[in-house]
Amino acid sequence: MNLLEILAQIPDPEIPVINIVELGIVREARMTGEDEAEIIITPTYSACPAMYNIEEDIIKLFSGMGITAHVVTRISPVWTTDWITDEAREKLREYGIAPPQKGAGQDHLDVPKECPRCRSENTRMISRFGSTLCKASYQCNDCLEPFDYFKCH
Repeated sequence: MNLLEILAQIPDPEIPVINIVELGIVREARMTGEDEAEIIITPTYSACPAMYNIEEDIIKLFSGMGITAHVVTRISPVWTTDWITDEAREKLREYGIAPPQKGAGQDHLDVPKECPRCRSENTRMISRFGSTLCKASYQCNDCLEPFDYFKCH
C-alpha cells in the first residue's frame, strides 16, 4: 500500500488544484501496525488555518479504508517552497497563481514576478498579503490582470 498515493487524493483546502503531497507538507507516511498509520505533516506557515482541515481530511480518508491515522504536526525543519514539486508549480501557474522560484530562499517581494497568464515580468505588487498568508497580490501591467504570487520561504 503506497501511503503517499493515498494522501495525494487530498487537495490543499486553499489551493484545490494541488494536493498535500505535491505541496510538500506531507513529510512522512508509514504503517505502524496492521490497521494504523502515522502521517507527519509540516505546515506552510505555523499559523496556517488549513492545517486542522488537512488533519481531518487525512483521518477521514484513512478511516474509510479501515485504518486509524495518527497525524503528527512537526514544525522543524521549517517548511520551504522548495518542497513544492515541479508538477505542482506548473499547476499553480495554470490556475493563475505565480509559483515561487525553486532555490530562491527568502523572497524579495518588490522584485517583479512573472504573470501566470501572459508571462510578462512587467508586474507590480499590490499588497504584501494575498488571499492567504502564503501569497502576495500582484497586477500585470501588460494584460492588466491581478494575480496571486506564492511567496518563497
